[in-house]
This record gives sequence, C-alpha cells and structure tokens, in this order.
Amino acid sequence: MEINITRPLIIFDLETTGVNIATDRIVEIAILKILPDGHEEFRHHLLNPGIPIPPEVTAIHGISDADVKDKPGFKDVAGNLNAYLQNCDLVGYNSIKFDIPVLVEEFLRAGVEFDMKGRRFIDVQNIFHKMEQRTLKAAYKFYCSKELINAHSAEADTRATYEILKSQLDRYADTEYVDHDGKVSKPVVNDVKALHDFSFYNKNADLGGQIIFNAKGQEVFNFGKHKGKTVEEVFKMEPSYYDWMMKGEFLLSTKKLITAIKLRNFNKG
Repeated sequence: MEINITRPLIIFDLETTGVNIATDRIVEIAILKILPDGHEEFRHHLLNPGIPIPPEVTAIHGISDADVKDKPGFKDVAGNLNAYLQNCDLVGYNSIKFDIPVLVEEFLRAGVEFDMKGRRFIDVQNIFHKMEQRTLKAAYKFYCSKELINAHSAEADTRATYEILKSQLDRYADTEYVDHDGKVSKPVVNDVKALHDFSFYNKNADLGGQIIFNAKGQEVFNFGKHKGKTVEEVFKMEPSYYDWMMKGEFLLSTKKLITAIKLRNFNKG
C-alpha cells in the first residue's frame, strides 16, 4: 500500500562512530525523499566525523577512518542538508530514540538551526514492537496458537514458556540465521548448549552483561565511557575506576568478576 502524504517524506538512516548520542558522530547518511506526487529522490553522504571510528564499530558497518579521511565533515554539508530537509516529515528505524537526536546534535554543533516544529516523526521499530508485542502472552499466542490463561501466575507462565520453547524447535528447524558478521547458521536446534549460545546477544562475562568477551576472548566493558575497552586496560590507565565500580550499584557477581580480573592483572606484574 502506498502511503498518503501531503508533504515530502524523508526516510533516512545513519551510521555513526558509536551509540552515544552526545559524543558520537555521523559517518554516513542515506536519504530517500518521497514527494507527494510519488516521485523519489535519493541522497547519500560519507562524512568525516572528526574523531576516530573504533575498530569494533567498523566491524559492524564497514566504514573505516581511511574511507572518510578525505570526505567532508557534517558542518560542510549542514546548510545544504538542512535546506533539503525543510518542510519534511521523518521516517526511520529506531529513529526517535537514536537517529533523530543524533542528527539534531550534529546540526547544533554546526551552528545550523534544524527546525523541529510541526514535523511528524514515524519510527518503524516502535510500530513493529507495539503491533508485534514481545510479551509472554503474545509469544504463546504466536507460537502455540493459544490464549494464555492466568498470565502472571508463576505456574501458568512456566508451563507456557516450556510449550513455546518446544514450538520454537519445530518452527525454526532448518531455518537459517544471518548474524552481524554475515555468518549463516541454523542455530535453533534440539541441543541445550546450542540454544544457550543463541540466547545471548553478546558473550557475557558477567551475569548482567556489563562486561562481555570480545572476539579475542578478553573481558571488555559493555557500558559507559570505557565501552569496548578491556577491563585490564582500563584498570591500568585509571585505577580509580575499579574503586568507583566497587562502590557503585553493580551486581555482586560483577564486582566479584572485576576483582578477579584486577587480582589476575596484579599477579602478572
């Protein structure tokens, strides 16, 4: 179904140096402009962010420092881009939470007033999550074609969870999955270890996912200003960070892990 519009609609996506809205920068922006008469226009910019692109981020979107070293900065295209986006509504995926705030931050740094008044924002991800709810009740109906009676009763929820798992084994048998690295597998198999491995977005080093393993098997921070850095490296450069974590509201299991890493590093010396 074609969407009804009375003014141009901008569908856009950003690739950035990271996920911190306040400090990360845009390295790529793709824009599909739909005009009320149905005509489509496409624009694409690679941008020099002015700061290094971390290797772990390059591994995701494929854009390196070398790719953008001779490209313009956002400030160089901000005026023209702002004019192109005038009187347009915006569409993206996770755009309300991330892409739009990042775009506005870049305009502000460039000293360009990006007028937000009167614009309408459509976030496809939010529509997806609201319409295809991820509750246990919704999962039970989707996988088992049954209504969950006595939802939030521990026994009912437990039995429903088991039925869903068995239904997933049937539904996804021989179904291919492509991960972020483009690796194709058939991960939903009748094997507990395989299901365990597939259940995590990251390979967690602690129970809360605050610390994860990188591709080299090293413990790295998964939050905050040191995200992506190894725990050992941070504790060497900034010993007070360990003390801050130990005094903070982190899981006891996380504190136990970082203490073990600190002691391991001390014993190396």
